[in-house]
Amino acid sequence: MKKGLKVLGLGMLFGVMTTAALAAEYNLKMGMTPGTAQNEYKAAEFFAKELKEKSNGKIELALYPNGQLGDDVSMLEQISGGVLDFGFLEMARFNIYFPEAEAFSLPYMINDFSHLQKVTFETEFGKSIREKAENELGVLILSQGYNGTRQTTSNRAINSLKDMKDLKLRVPNASSNLDYAKYTGAAPTPMAFSEVYLALQTNSVDGQENPLSAIKAQKFYEVQPYLAMTNHILNDQLYIMSASTMESLPEDLQKVVRDAAVEAAKYHTKLFVDEEAGLIEFFKQNKVTVTEPNLDEFRAAMQPVYDKYMDKNKEAGKKAIEEINSVR
Repeated sequence: MKKGLKVLGLGMLFGVMTTAALAAEYNLKMGMTPGTAQNEYKAAEFFAKELKEKSNGKIELALYPNGQLGDDVSMLEQISGGVLDFGFLEMARFNIYFPEAEAFSLPYMINDFSHLQKVTFETEFGKSIREKAENELGVLILSQGYNGTRQTTSNRAINSLKDMKDLKLRVPNASSNLDYAKYTGAAPTPMAFSEVYLALQTNSVDGQENPLSAIKAQKFYEVQPYLAMTNHILNDQLYIMSASTMESLPEDLQKVVRDAAVEAAKYHTKLFVDEEAGLIEFFKQNKVTVTEPNLDEFRAAMQPVYDKYMDKNKEAGKKAIEEINSVR
């Protein structure tokens, strides 16, 4: 079904007959919500290039950015159904199907990207999510890239946990982000992303939280004089694939796909790490005061969040947190 037709074309150039290149044998599709200017798209372009080169032109990957094929959940369903071949997804988003996967997004549960990779690929908890994704959804997790760490901007300095009290903090309408705001003492204020800049500019809200790359891209630094390095939620981006698409490929091309996904995730990670390394100085140059509060008290404030997670997921939740802590 995935195979395209091999087309042999003849062309004439200065009276000499030449044979056109054979068309790709496998024309595949990858959907994503990020736009063409974002790091995710650049990494996807790298992935497409790797697939084409390493397969000697047998695989051609078409990219569909800007949510053309739907949001991440819709595309996950398409990949599960074999309608779409590749996509991006955060590990925690599997909580739609497997509630214990929420652990990946709990505030301060994950230390850094190295810790996240250990949890994903070296623990029984991570293995169980990957196996459920494959066996129950028909979705393969090929690799994992770093996608930034969420920080907090505000209209007043945040030097300690007490500075969060009653801060009207814009957060997406997601439980982990809402919990971060609630249990640090802020007033969680869900709001559409497109409305955030104006709300910050008019002081309708006092702050927001996002990875540094998003803070720059959305120019929140223009209307927020303070940035606190709260490091509360680490974002990842999985390279996922339809199991039915993988099964349609011969073994040699299956290996090409797996290897290309690993290399693309490395490039993906480098894009974000390199960008973040220079952004602190960028914000300072734009007159943003950067603070580094003691995160121990922030982490301690999240205990009710962990208790709620374990209560909801019972033994599976308790075991997940134990395993996450075991590989810190």
